[in-house]
Formats: sequence, structure tokens, C-alpha cells
Amino acid sequence: MRTLLLLLTLSGTAAGAQTYNPTERYVIAGQDEPGYRAWYLASPVNPIRVAGLHHYITHYGAGWVLPTWQIIRTASDWRKCNDAAFEVPPTSEWPHIVQTLRFVRDEVIPAVGPVEAVSAYRNARLNECAGGAPGSAHRGFYALDLVPLNETTREQLMRTMCAVHQRRGEAYSTGLGFYPFLRFHVDSRGFRRWLPAGEEASCDPLGEQPHAPEPVEAVVK
Repeated sequence: MRTLLLLLTLSGTAAGAQTYNPTERYVIAGQDEPGYRAWYLASPVNPIRVAGLHHYITHYGAGWVLPTWQIIRTASDWRKCNDAAFEVPPTSEWPHIVQTLRFVRDEVIPAVGPVEAVSAYRNARLNECAGGAPGSAHRGFYALDLVPLNETTREQLMRTMCAVHQRRGEAYSTGLGFYPFLRFHVDSRGFRRWLPAGEEASCDPLGEQPHAPEPVEAVVK
């Protein structure tokens, strides 16, 4: 019974999700919520690891920003790479995701509405197979790839997130990047931004001036 209650608690759907579902192009069967439940029950160590991560991020003030099961999604190419759809990172990497989740909570969600995490930690083998850079922020559990759940356009998403990043990204040491369609990347490994070739104009922050960054409490390691 305790296992079932924990399963239901940690796999709750993000608040505000609507029938409009832009994640269909990014999440295949096996890395969806039923796939998570199957993975969770497949090994007695999986519930223990999920609970440990959940309690850790909650202790450091970043719990419930996103469902815990979403932040253990691996690469979208997990099946092609014959790897796991979900993986709890080593405990040494857990501090890194806390600051990323704070940025999502404090800046991303207020600006674009609810989001779903479609990729987070990737082990070295999966990262290489999926075409990630050797030094990818996903390797150290700094990064989340997100998709907005409210209907929007790519141009509007880019303008909004670039304005947020210009105002507040430095304070959170945030990296921001964009993939095709509505998928975008945030991490807490350093203040920087990258855009697809030829899309610089789509990231014009509408003339807003950057504000001086405010101090943000450091993550306790």
C-alpha cells in the first residue's frame, strides 16, 4: 500500500495540463506515465531511488515544481539506443537539478505557463548514442528539456523565454537553447544561450532592457 501511494504521489500530472497535448511528438509509449509505472515496479530498488531523489529536491526547496517521474526521463531516443526510458542519476549529481528546477518554478512557469519535462539525465552511453555533446549538461543532471503545455507558437515561445533569460538567466546561471518545434532546454551550468541558425530575430526580447541580477541562494551540496 505504501508503494502504491508513493507511486501515485510522485507520478501526478503537472498542474494545468490541458487536452491540447504538444508532447505527443516528443514522448513515445514506454516513456509516458504508464511506462513510468511499469519501470517503477520492475525493480525493488527503483521506488527507493525515486523516493530518495524526491525527498532531496523537496528538502532543498524545489519539490513539486514538476512531477518527479518527469525529471528522470532520459533521452527521447532511449528505445533506439536500447537504453532505459527512466533513470535516477547518481546522488552526486542531484544538487545540480535543484537550481534548474528553481529557475523553472520562479521564471519559466510564470512566463509561459505549465511545462512538461521530456528529457533530463543521460548516462554517458545513452548521451553519445542520442547525439549529445560529450560535455552535455544532461550528463551532469543540470539540464531539462521542456515543452509548454499551453498553446503557443514557436516564435512567441522564443521571444518570451529569451526575455526571461535576459532578465534573470545570469542570476540563476542558466543556459537556454531551442530545438525544433516547441521543445526548449534550460540548465544551471552557466549563463549562455544558443539559437538555431537563422533564428536570431525570433529571440529579440521585444526591446526589454536587462535588469541587474538579484542574488539567488546557492544549492547546498
